[in-house]
Amino acid sequence: MRDQVLTWLSDNVPASRVQHILGVEQMAAELARYYHLDAAKAAQAGLMHDLAKYFKPNRLLQMARSECQSAKTPSKNLKERPNLGIEIDPICEANPHLLHADVSAIVARDKFGVQDQEVLEAIANHTLGRPGMSSLSCMVFLADSLEPSRGDTPELAALRLLCRQNLYQALWRTCDYCLSFLLDSRCFVHPRTILTRNWALQMFNQGVQKYS
Repeated sequence: MRDQVLTWLSDNVPASRVQHILGVEQMAAELARYYHLDAAKAAQAGLMHDLAKYFKPNRLLQMARSECQSAKTPSKNLKERPNLGIEIDPICEANPHLLHADVSAIVARDKFGVQDQEVLEAIANHTLGRPGMSSLSCMVFLADSLEPSRGDTPELAALRLLCRQNLYQALWRTCDYCLSFLLDSRCFVHPRTILTRNWALQMFNQGVQKYS
């Protein structure tokens, strides 16, 4: 399947984005091995996390709305498939690009036949995060922000080291890093990013060390 995904990516995203995607694939797998989790699942989620990155806004909204409608009125004639639980709030309506993670999960499921719920959730959560998300989702979220092609500043280097010390500390610190960038750029901040940051900080403060 990996070769099929790479071929599809070469036709649908710029070469620079493919470099980023491969970096996420590699870093997510490395983190999974470090924490003794499923590296193959982490790599698969990393490889597919940006499938819909360059879809036009109208297409993102259309696919997300269709998924929401299908979840409300499932057809008995359709093969059982994972429910992605997409939420389209006013911020996503105004900024459909925020839906590219959710729509990437749709493409992974419907185009490439991915049925693993945890993998699909890791794809869907890689941009905004989600309180209570799995360790696999945390790893893909971190890899998306911190893989090598993102830069080599001291701040990024410190965050990469944190990833191998405590997953939750790395997560809330990376959320702070991303939020700072969004605020400086005067971009919209989605509430889920803040909720994810607070959840990760709480997990770290509670001394949670179990990853599963």
